[in-house]
Parts: sequence; structure tokens; C-alpha cells
Amino acid sequence: MAMKIAYRQENKLRQAMLNMSLACLFTLPTLCGCTPGPTKPLHDGDIIFQTSQSSQSQAIQAATHSKYSHMGVLFKQDGSWYVYEAVGPVKSTALNHWIARGSGHHYSVMRLKTPDTLSPSQLKRLKNEGLKFRGKPYDQYFGWSDEKIYCSELVWKMYKSALNIELGKLTTLGSFDLRAPEVKAKLKERYGNKVPLQEKTISPRDICDCSFLRKIDER
Repeated sequence: MAMKIAYRQENKLRQAMLNMSLACLFTLPTLCGCTPGPTKPLHDGDIIFQTSQSSQSQAIQAATHSKYSHMGVLFKQDGSWYVYEAVGPVKSTALNHWIARGSGHHYSVMRLKTPDTLSPSQLKRLKNEGLKFRGKPYDQYFGWSDEKIYCSELVWKMYKSALNIELGKLTTLGSFDLRAPEVKAKLKERYGNKVPLQEKTISPRDICDCSFLRKIDER
């Protein structure tokens, strides 16, 4: 009888240890802050989009009719991937941290159709153009000068200056849908009654919809 009791207790202990192991397996990614990354191979110069959780994200989504409100360019450095982004200031952010910062950890990666892979000289020019903006403050007024810069403006100008590729057609602030309450509130907050409707601009959606790009990965 004593042996049977000991056997049952041993089985219960084994089951408890198994349950604890399974719990650790499924909760460890959350506890350590790990975020699932892209499942497809990345290339230097790929463009990544996300829905940010900033205070202006909903207004950007409503004005552009897009789920994407932030973006950057991917570069590999010392064996790890980083997103070069205009987020105040312009800087490189580790890819896993960048993904974790977005809403629901969702993202989309896009790449030029031609060339599929940038040559070393093209990549060098792209990086050099990006470095010209490093440390620049974020432009919450979405102006087109180089003194301050916002996310899609950075990506557009890098590709235009380095590769003479226009990722989307430039438009104006007034061409967006400005009717939503969250859009009106953000415009009032930043411009008062003098909204620069003719200001040249480019949005994440404009670049995402560019016919020169193809989708590589999405989560």
C-alpha cells in the first residue's frame, strides 16, 4: 500500500513538473520581451510598415485610409537587423524592439521589384543619404524641409536622392481625408486655423501603394 501511495505521489510530481515546463515554454517569450520577427529573408534597404501607438496614429490612419501610420528602412549591422526611422530623432532601432512597439506587433515588409537586391554601391548611397538626416528632430507639422523630418518623408528622400526612385507620387496635405473628428482635432492642435493645405507631403500609404514595390512578409 505504501508503495502504491508513493507511486501515485511520484506521478503527480512528474505531471506538475511537466505542467510547469509547458507554462514556461509558452510564457517565456512574453516575460523576456521577445517578439516574433520576419519569417522571410530580409534584404538591406527593405521597407517596413506598422501601425504605431503614438497619439497621432489614428488621425494618420483616418486621413490616409490606411492601417499603416509609421515606417522605416531595414539595414543589417553586426549581424542584427535595425530599422532606420524618423521618430524624433532620426535613428536606428533594433528590429525586434521596433516590432514590439507597434500595435499588435503587426508589420509588413516591402521591397523594390527591380532591382530585387541592391548592389553594394546602391546600398552605400542609400545609407549615406540616410546618415545626412541622422539626429534630425521629428517634424510633427509634416513640412517638406530637411530641418525636421517625418517617417515617410525620410524613406522617400533617401530613395530619391540615392537611387533616383520616387516611391509614390508626392501630394498635398489638403488631398487627404480631413473630415474625421480625430483628424480635425489633430489639425487644430498643431495648426490652429491656418492649416497648410498646399504643403507637399508623402504618407506611409502612398509609399506602400507604390507600383515599384512588392510585399515580402506580413504579420
